[in-house]
Amino acid sequence: MFKKFTNGCVALVQKYLPDPFLFAVILTLIVFILGIIFTGQGPMAMVAHWGNGFWSLLAFSMQMALVLVTGHTLASSPSIKKGLAGLASYTKTPTQAILAVSFVSAIACWINWGFGLVIGALYARQLAKQVKGVDYRLLIAAAYSGFLVWHGGLAASIPLTLATPTANLAEMTRGAVTEMIPTSQTIFAKFNLIISAAVILSLPFVNKAMHPDPDKVITVDPKALIEHEEEAASKELYTPADKMENSPVLSMLIGLIGVVYIVYYFKTSGFSLNLNIVNFIFLISAIILHGTPRRFLRAITEAAKGTAGIILQFPFYAGIMGMMVGNSVEGLSLAGVMSNAFVSISTPRTFPLWTFLSAGLVNFFVPSGGGQWAVQAPIMMPAGAELGVPAAKTAMAIAWGDAWTNMIQPFWALPALGIAGLGARDIMGFCIIDLIYTGVIIALGLMFL
Repeated sequence: MFKKFTNGCVALVQKYLPDPFLFAVILTLIVFILGIIFTGQGPMAMVAHWGNGFWSLLAFSMQMALVLVTGHTLASSPSIKKGLAGLASYTKTPTQAILAVSFVSAIACWINWGFGLVIGALYARQLAKQVKGVDYRLLIAAAYSGFLVWHGGLAASIPLTLATPTANLAEMTRGAVTEMIPTSQTIFAKFNLIISAAVILSLPFVNKAMHPDPDKVITVDPKALIEHEEEAASKELYTPADKMENSPVLSMLIGLIGVVYIVYYFKTSGFSLNLNIVNFIFLISAIILHGTPRRFLRAITEAAKGTAGIILQFPFYAGIMGMMVGNSVEGLSLAGVMSNAFVSISTPRTFPLWTFLSAGLVNFFVPSGGGQWAVQAPIMMPAGAELGVPAAKTAMAIAWGDAWTNMIQPFWALPALGIAGLGARDIMGFCIIDLIYTGVIIALGLMFL
């Protein structure tokens, strides 16, 4: 019965899910129409909101692109790849491969989403080379499923924003939060650690149960994967400039300076992680582990290819966000209408649940933690304070909702799909099952822990 339901979801997605860019265009049109209906604004007002918001997330887009590029570059360094190949050698059966990639990806994503997203896909490629009979679509879907836990992990943008001293929290939350909230109350809070552990430890078994029967398995030719990597690693030149590029001296010197700064940062700032320091750590680590500037530059050039979807689609989602938060003359916005609808049916016990569900809904239209926070914090944080719900729990409910529906929002799957050579249709059917299962775990955790 479970596999039959899974096969039905896979078939449904294969038939109806459009390209991620077209998905963004369709969402733009949906929000445009809903804004007119529910906020009473005219078409020209919605067009103005869209255009005014279109370039509003450029700085955040650059941070997100760098998370992906630096994480990809570090994960593709020789020592990391060798470690992945060695790790893959212990896996002998298809179900073991699904379990392994699910667990490794989830742990890596909890540490840093960009690194986890990439290392999960690279590990899946290694497993596809070595394990016969494993379904390649499910292997990549399992690697992507680890992305679910990133907003409960060390690189989660919402709790890190709350922990940043320079953030204007009072303005972001309409006065509900006036002092920074340390990560001990968000990322490292008991309720969040329990939810994260429950998802990380149980989701691999859900993915394992979805593996198709042998007659329905779709595999990939291991030779195609190997040839691609060998081509990227071939051909060295020996001019004086090339010799400089192949020398490890400059990489080690700049790496040493970077390490000194990282030590200085944590000594003076404590264990305060934000997007900038995470990117810096991954960048310096990648420079050191690649050994020479040539290998590092080749890897970062390859990594940058995965940002095409982010570069193209992020402005459209910024435009969608502009329409979501654009106010009418009466002060109504579509995001406000959606969020207030959930607030109106909330009690102190159910408020984290409805916040989580509303964040999951809004995430369809604003698939970024920073954007999600900008849309919902001014509404949900004051409402939570009025109901007596701790600000940290409200914020984490928003964060988990944002991460949750990424399972059926193809935007963030683009880097993993690029590495794997697959399309969104190939994995999203499996991700629907992960969405349903983890939704129950997260909802119960937010309500009762």
